[in-house]
Amino acid sequence: MTLQVANSPFDQKQTEILNQLLPSLTESQKTWLSGYLAASQGSEPAPAAASTPEATQEEVIATRTATILYGSETGNSQTLAEQLSDKLKGMQREVHVSSMDDFKAKKLKEVEDLFIITATHGEGDPPDNAIEFHEFLHSRKAPKLQGAKFSVLSLGDESYEHFCQTGLDFDKRLEELGAERIHPRVDCDVDFEELAEEWITGLLGVLEEQTEKSVKTNAAVPTPAEQPIFSKSNPYSAEVLDNIVLSGNTSKKETRHIEVSLEGSNLQFEPGDCLAIFPKNEPLLVKQVIETLEWNPEQTIPINKQGEIRSIQEALSSIFEISRLTKGLLEKAANHFDNEALQQLITDKEKVKAYLDGRDLLDLIIDYPPNALDPANIMHILRKIPARQYSIASSYKANPDEVHLTITTVRYQTWGRERNGVCSGEIADRIEPGDQLSIYVHKNPNFKFPFDEQTPVIMIGPGTGVAPFRGYIEEREELELKGKTWLFFGDQHFRSDFLYQVDWQKWLKQGYLTNMDVAFSRDQAEKIYVQQRMQEKAKELYTWLEEGAHIFVCGDEKYMAKDVHQTLETIVAQEGNKTEEEAKAYVNQLKKEKRYQRDVY
Repeated sequence: MTLQVANSPFDQKQTEILNQLLPSLTESQKTWLSGYLAASQGSEPAPAAASTPEATQEEVIATRTATILYGSETGNSQTLAEQLSDKLKGMQREVHVSSMDDFKAKKLKEVEDLFIITATHGEGDPPDNAIEFHEFLHSRKAPKLQGAKFSVLSLGDESYEHFCQTGLDFDKRLEELGAERIHPRVDCDVDFEELAEEWITGLLGVLEEQTEKSVKTNAAVPTPAEQPIFSKSNPYSAEVLDNIVLSGNTSKKETRHIEVSLEGSNLQFEPGDCLAIFPKNEPLLVKQVIETLEWNPEQTIPINKQGEIRSIQEALSSIFEISRLTKGLLEKAANHFDNEALQQLITDKEKVKAYLDGRDLLDLIIDYPPNALDPANIMHILRKIPARQYSIASSYKANPDEVHLTITTVRYQTWGRERNGVCSGEIADRIEPGDQLSIYVHKNPNFKFPFDEQTPVIMIGPGTGVAPFRGYIEEREELELKGKTWLFFGDQHFRSDFLYQVDWQKWLKQGYLTNMDVAFSRDQAEKIYVQQRMQEKAKELYTWLEEGAHIFVCGDEKYMAKDVHQTLETIVAQEGNKTEEEAKAYVNQLKKEKRYQRDVY
């Protein structure tokens, strides 16, 4: 390709430069350059042109604004929202990205292309930052959305009965309000990356078809320099430095302090983030499954659609989850087991729910023996082992080459067998210093702490829920930040379960921790929990809130977090002389202002 001065708008010198450059460009470079020039032209006034039906349609499509709303409990939805945003911007689309609680509901009637990415929390509930938007959308105040287009990506956990319920709710309601679904909803299990990528790719394909002038969607999106090398899809093999039992000999629990090396990993984290570990299944369980199915452990089988193969031994040890049953697993198994009793079971919703409780793959193949099950079909029945996430209990600034965790070993008995938590059991029984764990850092944008000496901070973390607060105070010490900090900690016994007691005492003495209230539930006849300690200090706690305090809660969602939330509303009503509704509104406002954050599980 060469340019001639006679038929181009360039002078002689410009033409010579272009003629030197153009032959050296690859096709992808030419595509990028054309997109860049188109984008640059878009910011300058274009010359007037005769209006044609084709030009009008192109203009309407090109100027449609994309709105991406995410509901996220742990940050996965936000990360995917940002990835989609980057790719839409690469298509020269105007994009607005927002968490649902930051999005002004009255703006909903103005959206054009709406893309929802949401998790489902607990038993079908929206994440905390999606509750109000979910309620608004399902209320009579929700506007009609004729002219709007939408698609939904839903994240969930198949082990819960109401799998991806929040995404299903949004998808159904947007259609009811008159919006046009331009790409089908996709529901993802905990191993969500592959399906999420398919959804994004499919959505971009639809949008590209609607836009005559678009940058190719397969153009590479530059990776931010600060993005870690290792991630969920490429975990880091980290050396375990220490594995210490924190709890005393008389404790009814086994709580461990784990230190893991990050040297050479380029992994970084902030207080409030989590470390995710890909565990391995218990060897005895793997052995029993293989023997019961009468399989050869060395036989190779496919483990994904791409055709990767592993031995049955490795697949059941490191790839597939076998320690927990889900409704989806039972339904898939029924298609491959050729077992009439299992076919009958899956037709009864209540019996399925009861059967899932506390059982694993070994129970299933003993109770409902498969007839000539082909090992190659395992990939169609079992899901990948999900990573287990643990709040980080150390400061990156204080210990940049290592990360600390606080983990309680899960041990229980069901259906006549002793069982262990997959990850906590592996760490307690099979991991010693020098061994390796597959890890990555999971960012938690919804659990972020203030770093100044003017903002009071209240932390509530019973049991291992105290872990992120250890990391936070350690970081404040490293930064030499004092100010007002208050920790509420609880566990069963003072003598055996006072986790990190020496650390807290040191920080109290040095002034990095201002107040600490503890509740040991079983050291007296009447059980005492952290919410009782909060109530005892109600006046002071409310004063701190009025002074702008941020409050953080970490730990058990089912009981502790709900009780703490109720106690907080009670204290606000009592000390602020407010009605019940006014107290609820006060606490909700704290959430909106990001002054009340929870990391509960």
